[in-house]
Amino acid sequence: MPKGTIIAGGATAVGAAVAAILLNTLPVDEGRVLPAYLDPVAIPTICEGWTRGVKLGDVATNAECDALTIQGIQEAWQIFERWVPAEVRDSMPATSVAAFLSFIYNAGPGAPGVKDGFVYLKSGNHSTMLRLLRVGDVAAACRQLPAWASAKGVKLRGLALRRDREMAMCLKDLKP
Repeated sequence: MPKGTIIAGGATAVGAAVAAILLNTLPVDEGRVLPAYLDPVAIPTICEGWTRGVKLGDVATNAECDALTIQGIQEAWQIFERWVPAEVRDSMPATSVAAFLSFIYNAGPGAPGVKDGFVYLKSGNHSTMLRLLRVGDVAAACRQLPAWASAKGVKLRGLALRRDREMAMCLKDLKP
């Protein structure tokens, strides 16, 4: 997919398919909540899982939530595009790309010494999922998704169910 084609005008067929999948699954997986609340690990959250800059007492409109969700999908695509080689991305079905973008939307890129995520683990190493994608083993990378069913060391049932759905979506259209 060419740069910037997720959601933005002129999307490729695959980019449009990925965007459609995400715009249908993220609201289900994340849930839309207009007033800010504390998520299961006590992080102020609003809309479909948006945490950046959120304070308890904030209230969003549906239009603001739509904009934040689209921004989150675009940011997830930029991370994916930067770290996964083009030849791997271009060989992936839309469902696999959407599954990884859903994961990135939820977990973020991570940061050495701070937080585990798609790119970096707290240890400073790259995630196994990313390492597998970078060598083109998409199926093995998909199978890493259920390992990410906890937040701040707490296994969360809802997150486990989401990761199982993401893995199923990721593997669904892969060629054997």
